[in-house]
Amino acid sequence: MTSFLQGLLLGFSIAAPVGPIGVLCIRRSIADGRWIGFATGLGAAMADAAYGCVAAFGLTAVSGFLVGQRFWLGLIGGTFLCWLGVRTFLSKPADRAAASRDGGAGAAFGTTILLTLTNPMTILSFAAVFAGFGFGATSEFDRAGWLVAGVFLGSAAWWLLLSCGAGLLRNKITPRLMQIVNRLSGAVMIAFGIYAFFALPTSP
Repeated sequence: MTSFLQGLLLGFSIAAPVGPIGVLCIRRSIADGRWIGFATGLGAAMADAAYGCVAAFGLTAVSGFLVGQRFWLGLIGGTFLCWLGVRTFLSKPADRAAASRDGGAGAAFGTTILLTLTNPMTILSFAAVFAGFGFGATSEFDRAGWLVAGVFLGSAAWWLLLSCGAGLLRNKITPRLMQIVNRLSGAVMIAFGIYAFFALPTSP
């Protein structure tokens, strides 16, 4: 149970800093409703749990492959962020109901998993933190399992709080303010995408 509580705190603290996923969650919660926003965050929580499994269970071959492909993962992630940022920047408030029907929670969930999994620093962060907890190739599977479960639920708790909080503003946002939200959110995501390009290793 101690490992589970450690995982809860770790998952919550990893998810809490507002990065591109946080901006995306806030924007979707306001534009499409809190449950679409929560689906966005849940995709990030699932990806965090997947990388947590790799780190906690000592899957060195998988982690080594992912770290070795960090150039291409970063390139894909940066490109996807820029594309999503441009799309958000150009979207109009009048289109938000149609966008919600066309994409829905499944699309929100899937795009966020892709964004999170293509961040090569995620696996490095988990590997470092889990090594501090004493997990490695010879980890006890029950302890590792409880820790990963805690990471997922802790991350999901943060996204539920964020999406519900942002969703409360939905009915108070005018079309003009929604357009400003779209422009700001899109610009921030484009900036994160450009930063991802600058953070790429010098060679594949």
